[in-house]
Amino acid sequence: MTTDNNQPAAITTHLNPAGIFTVTLNRPAVHNAFDDAIIADLTRAFEQAGELPGAKVLVLAAEGKSFSAGADLSWMQRMAGYSYQQNLTDASALAGMLKTLYELPIPTIARVQGAAFGGAVGLVSCCDVAVATEKASFCLSEVKIGLIPATISPYVIGAIGARAAKRYFVTAERFSAETAHRLGLVSDVVDASQLDATIDQIAQAIMANSPAAVQAAKKLILDVENKVIDQPLIDDTSERIASIRVSPEGQEGLAAFLEKRSPSWLSGTRS
Repeated sequence: MTTDNNQPAAITTHLNPAGIFTVTLNRPAVHNAFDDAIIADLTRAFEQAGELPGAKVLVLAAEGKSFSAGADLSWMQRMAGYSYQQNLTDASALAGMLKTLYELPIPTIARVQGAAFGGAVGLVSCCDVAVATEKASFCLSEVKIGLIPATISPYVIGAIGARAAKRYFVTAERFSAETAHRLGLVSDVVDASQLDATIDQIAQAIMANSPAAVQAAKKLILDVENKVIDQPLIDDTSERIASIRVSPEGQEGLAAFLEKRSPSWLSGTRS
């Protein structure tokens, strides 16, 4: 990950024995602001999470008082001198990182302990679940400096809806964790002392289920969301349930339920 001989890694990763893969923004001195190099690091970290057999849940976290201030100042200064083509390449890298996180096969949880501005709201929106402390705050601040939240917009609008986006995209108002919860950006708001316990509880609930079914359920949402309920969609969903019923984990899960025993994935084995 991004580092030099005198500085710690800007992004750290850790897979614990239970299967929780934690990706941590590690630039607290600059409020975890990110640039093109860190975007590349995040992309690699998310790709790694999707490829590790032992990774069952990804937690996106940050060190320090802020979750992330969004774009790094020095990066913005460089962008100011970029040509259109350079800006397009730069934006495409950010868009690719967000898409990688959004489409990750394993469930993702954002651990929001502080302020999340600009592109950081996009990171939170890309996660399947977000847990924030009562002191966390959010701001889609792009229009303040003459820009727009373009690459993050599909995910933010998906999280908070078009109506709320119409307000916060154009006002750049800072809003609280409670407001974020009401809008759907945040799943739970908790006291800081309960943040990790709440995330662990959600992760444990996920990992108690069939790993194959969890991934298939997540893909189901991505594929079915906003689709017209027509015969092709009905056929597709019927085929999905038929396929998973005859799959190894589907058969094991049904057998365990009928035999009133724990399924094999809870003991760390697969049938």
